[in-house]
Amino acid sequence: MFNKHDQTRDELMLEGKFKKCGYDWWWHSFTGINEKTREEKSFFIEFFICNNKYEDNVPKFGRLGDIPSYLMIKAGCWGEDHMELNRFFGLKNIKVHPKKPFSISTDDCYLDEYETYGIIDFDKEDVLKHPEYMSGYGKMSWDLKIEKDITFNVGYGASKLFRKLKAFQMFWHAEGMKSYFSGEVIINGEKYIISKDTSYGYADKNWGSDFTSPWVWLSSNNLYSTKYNKKLENSVFDIGGGRPKIWFLPLNRKLLSAFYYEGKCYEFNFSKFWTFTRTKFNAYEEDDKVIWHIEQKTWNNKMVTDIECLKKDMILVNYEAPNGKKLHNRLWNGGNGIGKISLYHKNKLVDEIIAKNIGCEYGEYDKNE
Repeated sequence: MFNKHDQTRDELMLEGKFKKCGYDWWWHSFTGINEKTREEKSFFIEFFICNNKYEDNVPKFGRLGDIPSYLMIKAGCWGEDHMELNRFFGLKNIKVHPKKPFSISTDDCYLDEYETYGIIDFDKEDVLKHPEYMSGYGKMSWDLKIEKDITFNVGYGASKLFRKLKAFQMFWHAEGMKSYFSGEVIINGEKYIISKDTSYGYADKNWGSDFTSPWVWLSSNNLYSTKYNKKLENSVFDIGGGRPKIWFLPLNRKLLSAFYYEGKCYEFNFSKFWTFTRTKFNAYEEDDKVIWHIEQKTWNNKMVTDIECLKKDMILVNYEAPNGKKLHNRLWNGGNGIGKISLYHKNKLVDEIIAKNIGCEYGEYDKNE
């Protein structure tokens, strides 16, 4: 089933044609508790490498007319005081161990399978001088240990053969769709303690030559069973996709989904055609929130997912594609989603689950593109 760890899928994938038109990123999200106020806050950290063929001492930006080439370290938080910080490095000034186990390091930032630390510090003047950074301003530092517990291995769609053939425009692997984070984050002078049991952690990666539109992602392991009136301690769900392309052929409105429910695997994966997976989904904006409704079926199982997240708690996350274009300008990204999942097996209700601390994304390319 899908809970098969494979650290080779976390290796650097920028080889062949992806070296000159490709990206690879490692995403992490988790929750911490304010050391003084005990308030909860959710955070994200991402290491993003673009077009590693064009190494230079300084980062190059598509928004300045160059072929983009850099390591971008993205970090921030969600909530009413949400923040996105983007720090860039020229690729000649970083060290990468590309193979299992991967690692990425700079003078003061580091990431591998088991830990990450770093710092980003911008004032308002920095940001105004450099709109190409696509960044907010503020300061965030972190020092964290990572334990990747449950995996969403999507199967042969990201297999060694398909990776070699560069079959998909956008690949996905969630080595830690349920992860435990521990350590600390200091953001704008406030210290947050990250503890394993309340981190509700997530870690995945994407790589390819371009992004998808629409773009959908939903995941949480802070789950409560309404059928059994208890917290689900060994469960997590993960949904991602939108409009994948295989050899430039779009597969319209397709999602990959997994629910690891107390040790049992429920998977809705269009690439496993023998399961006869069918998906209907709708994601849209209202004035004050973003809403997702997803229905998925296989021969034996069904999952209905209803999620919402308040816009005031979200960011419009920023990326430029390897070709230098920035087409996603309303890509909503949050970590405080809430919702309900109904899970069925052979038309019988397995459970109705309340989900919190949901990582969530939705966006489509600008309509004029």
